[in-house]
Amino acid sequence: MKLPHVLRWMTSFYLLTLVLLTTTGCADNIIVLDPKGPIAEQQRDLMLISTVLCCLVIVPVLFLTAFIVWRYRDRKGSTAKYTPNWEHSTRLEVIWWGIPIVIIGVLAVITVQATYALEPSKPLASDEKLITIQVTSLDWKWLFQYPEQGIATVNEVKFPKGVPVRFEITADSPMNSFWIPQLGGQMYAMSGMAMTLYLQAYEQGHYWGSGANFTGKDFAKMYFNVESTTQADFEQWVKGVKATSPELTLDGYQQLAKPAASDVRTFSAFPEGLFEMTVTKYASSHNHGLSWKDIQKIQVKE
Repeated sequence: MKLPHVLRWMTSFYLLTLVLLTTTGCADNIIVLDPKGPIAEQQRDLMLISTVLCCLVIVPVLFLTAFIVWRYRDRKGSTAKYTPNWEHSTRLEVIWWGIPIVIIGVLAVITVQATYALEPSKPLASDEKLITIQVTSLDWKWLFQYPEQGIATVNEVKFPKGVPVRFEITADSPMNSFWIPQLGGQMYAMSGMAMTLYLQAYEQGHYWGSGANFTGKDFAKMYFNVESTTQADFEQWVKGVKATSPELTLDGYQQLAKPAASDVRTFSAFPEGLFEMTVTKYASSHNHGLSWKDIQKIQVKE
């Protein structure tokens, strides 16, 4: 039995798509579907549930479209019933309006619940003491400051597994978006604002982080290394940074903030209040016309 032309075309298209996905390695690179933390895991589940619910409508419609095209095509000897004056069926109306309405209602309830549960500034429940990491988006690099440990890094962030991380995020450049796909969704980094994002890693591992907004010439290089380690390895890494890395001075930060890509760098210390100064330096009502040294003096007094 020969397949109709339309069905043969659709079958070939789907097979070609499957081959392209598998041969290009896309199946292994969908890292948002391979979560390594509680936030990313819940977001993954929400995406899968939403996809399944949508497919309950989309898949039957696609199959019915192909069936109708094949069944009612113009051909000799067709036995399809011809009813040119037919215009209404209560049963069909209830089916094709009722089912989508129910699905949308279920999807709305699930989405609202997940939205409140995944509020990014909501602390994660844990017996472990959280760690704070201050994130500054620069052109075209990421600066990470550890206020409790007194160290800073560029394009590299480390933290212990199982420990909630409080990311405080700002920008000293055009707005960007801070994103570690396997740990959680994106959070905007904006000048003059400090956003809060709580994340956690279940296990040790190396992950990929990136800026998700277009910010100019080298935005494609604006990615960073993420590593979840044991508590002992993290403490050893902090000691190593303190012992072998130079300090980040205020003048050094001004040079670092200039538009340019950067490799991984580490600093054994950074100016006190640097993150707060970055957040407030563009606030015209507070800092208009002041130099960096003036801003630093204000921060110290406050």
